Amino acid sequence: MAAPSPGAMHPSFKNDLVALLPDLRAFSRFLCRERIAADELVQNTVVVALSKHAQFELGTNLKAWLFAIVRSQFYSGLRSARRRTAIVEAGETENAPGVDRADRSSDLIDFSRALWRLSAEYREALMLVGACGFSYQEAATVCGCGLGTMKARVSRARRQIAEALA
Repeated sequence: MAAPSPGAMHPSFKNDLVALLPDLRAFSRFLCRERIAADELVQNTVVVALSKHAQFELGTNLKAWLFAIVRSQFYSGLRSARRRTAIVEAGETENAPGVDRADRSSDLIDFSRALWRLSAEYREALMLVGACGFSYQEAATVCGCGLGTMKARVSRARRQIAEALA
């Protein structure tokens, strides 16, 4: 099979992107904390990824590249929202997404509250390494920070969660 011409999309790119949509949606749900906003974030991410596909280097980690786009789109949207409207108070844990409130155990509620009390950087680091399966190096790349910084964020996040649950 011939290689695609310069600027043309590699045939596996779309298939790989589609296969990663559930992971993108899960990470977006985590960031946005609501389904509709997460779906919009994923849609925006796909649009950006398709328009910038030529910038992706085949053989590198597509998942990390896409998560970096999700993260960039999310924080860009937050900055825009801050300029347009007043921000809803941070730390509101009563409306955390996920399992239906009737199905939650008290331990899950306590964990959810502790998780959402973490700083955004610590919460994001813990999510990428702990829940999304990224290596420390991959998570550092997604967040645009050093490996040591990522390890420290995850360690501090875990310690703060443990202290909150003790």
